[in-house]
Amino acid sequence: MPPILLIIMSIKVENKVTILSDTLKEFFGDKMNLARIKFFGLFISALCKVQTVCFEKLACGFDSNAKSESSLRRIQRFISEYSLDSDLVARFIFSLLPHEPPYRLVLDRTNWKFGTKNINILTLGIIYKGIAFPILFQIMPKFGNSSIQERIDLMDRFVRLFGSGSIECLLADREFVGDKWLEYLNKSGIEYHIRIRENFWVEIPGNGHKVKVSWLFNNLRVNECAFYHKIVRVNGELCYLSASRVINRENAPELQIIVSFNKPNNAQALYRERWQIESAFKALKTSGFNIEDTHLTDIERVSKLLSLVLIAFAWVYKAGIYLDNLRPIKIKNHGRRAKSLFKYGLTYIANLLFSNDIDKFNQCCKFLSCT
Repeated sequence: MPPILLIIMSIKVENKVTILSDTLKEFFGDKMNLARIKFFGLFISALCKVQTVCFEKLACGFDSNAKSESSLRRIQRFISEYSLDSDLVARFIFSLLPHEPPYRLVLDRTNWKFGTKNINILTLGIIYKGIAFPILFQIMPKFGNSSIQERIDLMDRFVRLFGSGSIECLLADREFVGDKWLEYLNKSGIEYHIRIRENFWVEIPGNGHKVKVSWLFNNLRVNECAFYHKIVRVNGELCYLSASRVINRENAPELQIIVSFNKPNNAQALYRERWQIESAFKALKTSGFNIEDTHLTDIERVSKLLSLVLIAFAWVYKAGIYLDNLRPIKIKNHGRRAKSLFKYGLTYIANLLFSNDIDKFNQCCKFLSCT
């Protein structure tokens, strides 16, 4: 390739890095140095191109004049040495949300294994248009369910950062129950819709009778829903119950019983939005950034990596929303989109990063602008 073309391509690459860094500087400019912000831009753009967190491949995707070996060492130094404030990243993602509070939150857990090491992540997301924006997370040094204190700590952190007034309600699956947990939510005034198991025993206030919760909804047929007309005690806490009979993944009917903070007129409909966090996990894993490719096992290092990935996630999803408003994704016969908003945005950004269209890239970077 003639030297003049190499110079022109280098200028265009540098322009993209500069544009992205300048956008990130709007939020991070008074909180970290320019070299660190530029690294953010390099990492996020490389991630959208190579779509894996494998450091060697990310280094090859860095838009810089440095050799890939140098970029690899730069990534390794950041992950091993730099102290990244995950609260700061959460505030940034919160500032990018495409809708106004109060928000529907969803609590869930994702995990994978590297060798004999379990990577177990408790995640709090904000629901929007078929996916949940992961906003806060806690990497747990163990396998299995989260503890009640770990959930409380995550919710307290959200309230500290964004205020309780930003919460419309909390959605969670059957894993997230417990006496102290419901007590915490009730005392904090956080509305919730949480699924419980069919064999839970509840107490009817007034007469003190205890019954298996499934007995209250025995007459429900498939696709029917009902609300129990009295307030009950679940794990000693006053709350309301609703249920629907659904077909599960094994194609068998089962009761979907929801415990709620207040009268559950729309509890069943709201709870169905809980699956949107699963879409986010899928995007972070096999359908997007392949975060399970990492060989990291140290909690602090995984946390830094995940924080960077979540910035890229927000960028990609906002791009997908924009594109869908411009050219809506085809709806298939089963009623679902032909592709996800995340995939729509990821393909668009990756193509722009490989192209020389600076104007469109400049427009795309505005999705990371908090002004």
